[in-house]
Amino acid sequence: MKPSFHHRLINRRFEDPCLYVRLLRERRAFLFDIGFIGSLESGDLQKITDIFVTHMHIDHFTGFDTLLRAILRREIPLRVYGPEGIIECVEGKLNGYTWNLIKEYPLKIEVFGISEKELRHSSFYSENGFRRIDMDRKAFRGIVLQEPCFCIRASNLSHGIPCLGFSLTEDIHINIDKAGLNKMGLPVGPWLTKFKELIREKAPPDRVLSIDNREIPLSELMHIAMLTDGQKISYLTDISPDEENISKAIELVKDSDTLYCEAYYLHEELGRAMERSHLTAKTTGEIARRANVKNLVLMHFSPKYRDNSDLIEEEAMKEYSSE
Repeated sequence: MKPSFHHRLINRRFEDPCLYVRLLRERRAFLFDIGFIGSLESGDLQKITDIFVTHMHIDHFTGFDTLLRAILRREIPLRVYGPEGIIECVEGKLNGYTWNLIKEYPLKIEVFGISEKELRHSSFYSENGFRRIDMDRKAFRGIVLQEPCFCIRASNLSHGIPCLGFSLTEDIHINIDKAGLNKMGLPVGPWLTKFKELIREKAPPDRVLSIDNREIPLSELMHIAMLTDGQKISYLTDISPDEENISKAIELVKDSDTLYCEAYYLHEELGRAMERSHLTAKTTGEIARRANVKNLVLMHFSPKYRDNSDLIEEEAMKEYSSE
């Protein structure tokens, strides 16, 4: 089955954590954290429609200015999601510049601040110099963004300050049996996108699709659709290794196909990890094992391990693979 998402870290383990997720078949991408993003090409930046920020420490947020400069003339809006305080931080960044020459620019930025029970929303539009406009507040029940093909959830965790963990789940994965398509004498075309939308919407079997001057009910097409469980990708970083955080993290990332997770300290420095609100490699492995994660990708190591990063890898993977 072809994946719907391509995902990769854009920096190395001792550099700013930042996950780039490309939505295939769409000119669109997501960023989970936005620290240093200088390695991304212009085309990569232009695809970014949504940013999911764990917290606003500089190594997780400094790249906002880089992205802003790259998309300033773009018509497609930018959405930013983060913990409580994200709206004020984006406002502060925008207020740090003079915007007297951008009224004709189309860019709109929508910012969503997430707390335990509430989702705040503010808008910043280039046409009015990015002056903040507060929108309606909504109850927050774990879902940050939901579209027909996927759902993104967040969990409120702690790094000594509010910090979010995220998971991206594809609803179902739909592949088309090309042999079956040819047998029915049907062309490849835009109708397949509509067909997949109807499957995800659980449309009634008698719903009719117009295909190449033919009217065909959904029930006669279902045999060419191969349905499997969608991908789940999760992202955790900069969280305290206390029991409440660990329990909430396991619930969020449960059954992930891939978990990207920090492994900042060796477990022998658990006291230091608690003090600095970072995970140890052993705790990272424990979270992945208990959550039944299929693939664990380690990131965000403390600089003190530059000469022996293999110890972090060994500790995390030993715990992850233990019975």
